[in-house]
Amino acid sequence: MIERLCIIGVGLIGGSLARALRDAGACQEVVGAGRSVGNLQIAVDLGVIDRYETDLGQAVSGADMVVVCVPLGAMEGVFNAIKGQLSGQVVLTDVGSAKGNVIEAAQRAFGSVPDFFVPGHPIAGTEQSGVEASFPGLYNNRRVILTPLPGTSALATGRVRDMWEAAGAQVVSMNPVHHDAVLAATSHLPHLLAYSLVDTLARLDDNDEVFEYAAGGFRDFTRIASSDPVMWRDICLANRDAILLMVEHYIDDLQVLREAIRNHDGQQLLDVFTAAKSARDRFIDKSSG
Repeated sequence: MIERLCIIGVGLIGGSLARALRDAGACQEVVGAGRSVGNLQIAVDLGVIDRYETDLGQAVSGADMVVVCVPLGAMEGVFNAIKGQLSGQVVLTDVGSAKGNVIEAAQRAFGSVPDFFVPGHPIAGTEQSGVEASFPGLYNNRRVILTPLPGTSALATGRVRDMWEAAGAQVVSMNPVHHDAVLAATSHLPHLLAYSLVDTLARLDDNDEVFEYAAGGFRDFTRIASSDPVMWRDICLANRDAILLMVEHYIDDLQVLREAIRNHDGQQLLDVFTAAKSARDRFIDKSSG
């Protein structure tokens, strides 16, 4: 049981966590924190949080679990604002998509990474944002990756694991560097491609006609381009090295397709498309199972 949960950044991710824990009876009080009084009041009105504070130091006072759900670029500022205000029994965690960046921010803010800090990342979300988009089932059977460091308290890690499992998630642990490489390939690159494609088409002279005749495939592929641009800007900058490796790899493979089309090499195209279909079908079958 979490006696007082403090969520800094009450949007889709933090709001859905609060809703899930309430439904599970896993926390007694939820305190929201952030800069926008309007957003925090909406969270109260929706029953997502019990009360709110705009002063982060006051918000974390007395909390035994603090979850930081802000864009990566704001992490260090949050850590600076709450250091010295945390209770002796607190566990601190986050939901950032690039763990190396968050760990470095914690180290700069606290002087060293506290043993009560458990870096984490829920592999869940939608293209919608804001507390109004939150719902309690967001984490059901979804993965949450924890990336504890060698000095991280096992007790703190266990408490964060218990929290996410109470919210319906499947929790795994991973090395932070490996996490950032995996997410660069499976999440960060796809978002980059979706944004880039929509931007390319939007800048065509006949873009109105292009979008008018866009079908379901375009909607499916570009759905994630409706995600929060600020969040994804921060992710791309925070996980720069791993993302650049994947972009270079993708450019090389795209050039192979370009040459196949230029050379009328239907067999090369068929080989790539067949291999891709087989790989995706295996992924879907495994996910469904």
